[in-house]
Amino acid sequence: MKSLQSPLNTVSGLGTRAVPYIPLALFAGLGALLSYLWKWPCRFGGAWNHGTLQFTNFCYTDIYPLWWNEKLNEGKVPYFDYPVEYPVGIGGIMEFFRRIVTPMSDPGTAFYDLTVILMALCLVVGVLLMAALAGPARRWDALWYALAPALILTAYINWDLAANALALGALLAWSKRRQWLAGVLLGLAIATKFYPLMFLGPLFLLTLRTGKWVPFLKTVGGAAGIWLLVNVPIMLTAFDGWKRFYVFSQERPADWGSIWYFFNQKQWPILGDADRLDTLGILALGAFCLAIAVLTVTARTRPRLMQLCFLTLAAFMLTNKVWSPQYVLWLIPFAVLSRPNWKAIALWQVAECWYFFAIWLYLVGIQPGNEALGISGDTYFTAVWGRAITILIMMALVVRDILKPDKDVIRQAGIDDQAGGVFDGAPDRFRIALS
Repeated sequence: MKSLQSPLNTVSGLGTRAVPYIPLALFAGLGALLSYLWKWPCRFGGAWNHGTLQFTNFCYTDIYPLWWNEKLNEGKVPYFDYPVEYPVGIGGIMEFFRRIVTPMSDPGTAFYDLTVILMALCLVVGVLLMAALAGPARRWDALWYALAPALILTAYINWDLAANALALGALLAWSKRRQWLAGVLLGLAIATKFYPLMFLGPLFLLTLRTGKWVPFLKTVGGAAGIWLLVNVPIMLTAFDGWKRFYVFSQERPADWGSIWYFFNQKQWPILGDADRLDTLGILALGAFCLAIAVLTVTARTRPRLMQLCFLTLAAFMLTNKVWSPQYVLWLIPFAVLSRPNWKAIALWQVAECWYFFAIWLYLVGIQPGNEALGISGDTYFTAVWGRAITILIMMALVVRDILKPDKDVIRQAGIDDQAGGVFDGAPDRFRIALS
């Protein structure tokens, strides 16, 4: 009888473990629905066909116009027939839905709807993965991701939620000490959006400190292998189309949202020099990363993985030459997992929401004849600096928690590194003692 009961016991055990996550999945579904309803004036009112109304109704999305801009409406296959400005993960999603919606009477709208369904599923999965990373004692922190105001406003502007789900899945696999799976998921995330590449930095720094090189190398190997597997076939058969994303990223000027755009528009010496933009961005990011590295190897108590992921990703966003409204989606899970303090997060969310409204009003304001409907550049730049400053404040608080672990609410519960995997409870193998 034992052999017959064992499978039932397994199913029962899985069900018991899944029950606490059901409410979180429902809240995530609510967040996905609210995000869809926010786009009502565009999706059901037709505002996305008007160059001004889509901004004044705050419902703009990249997904709908890209049906035409990327020539999907003409049956063009991404990369092969037209050089898409996105990595292959997003190009694959585009092509998958293109094949489905082409026979439909309104393929552009169907393309948007099906993409939204996929992004909604990615949100639900991402919330559950975040809850698992937070651990049983703090799984409800994932509500910040499910229902954050900035998420509801920006969820369906682009395909970012897909990369989020893959990146969070990779880090959960790492926390479960499944390094090959972590690498595969991280490689897929990088092939979808570039930002998850930054998480290799925290993994390397904590590996340096703990000496856990074999798990790290497995993850890097898995990430490199799967990235090559999905990219090389496109590179070999449609190189000009494949390279478009990388060439575009390199050549684009300082764009909306970034602090470099402020310096450029205000014509600051050196910082506003367009010819020096790439160099300045690399140097600024390098300076942040060097500071994070010094902090990691000198802190008396080893930083948690999520703390370093947040610091590194925030540094990448602050120094990037474009900072789109939906990039807030990247940071929400890691801001909460690094320091689940509602006051700082709420302040940041206010700043992000203000930026969301400000960018669309600014774009209206620079349209000839619509100046009265929008806002001036100076008003817009209060939003640019507002979110940058609030993120810097959160970064400073995380640094304080690292230097003073008794201030870290996660470690106050007697936890070392819930999401750290092999780093959790590991002794130091390398540390530079400054005092």
